[in-house]
Amino acid sequence: MAKANSASGLAVDDECKLRFLELKTRRCFRFIVFKIEEKAMQITVERLGQPEESYEDFTKSLPTDECRYAVYDFDFVTDENCQKSKIFFIAWSPDSSKVRNKMLYASSKDRFKRELDGIQVELQATDPSEMSLDIVRCRAL
Repeated sequence: MAKANSASGLAVDDECKLRFLELKTRRCFRFIVFKIEEKAMQITVERLGQPEESYEDFTKSLPTDECRYAVYDFDFVTDENCQKSKIFFIAWSPDSSKVRNKMLYASSKDRFKRELDGIQVELQATDPSEMSLDIVRCRAL
């Protein structure tokens, strides 16, 4: 049973929360890409990235002309040589996407993000350079 998002009228498919929980607690996935299905007015899981997939695999899975939400489980080593991980929420809104698409994603983002308990860092990107691996690494530390 999906709950409607009061601000935009969107519902969040239960699979979104379930898969996020699996990423967070069991590390079943490296990343998840979410899509707003406009006809159904619902946010759904579009792609699940397997644990062995890279950050490059993740960025290639985002469309060049449509918005998406995504979460990415980023592993890194601190300056003190500690192995850590942070869960990033990425709002992907390429310049080439339609205005209506950008507005729909922008108006639903905060509400959707609250459904995913455990996000540690948020990143907004309009082109790949704004979410390069260097930027992600800097934001994680």
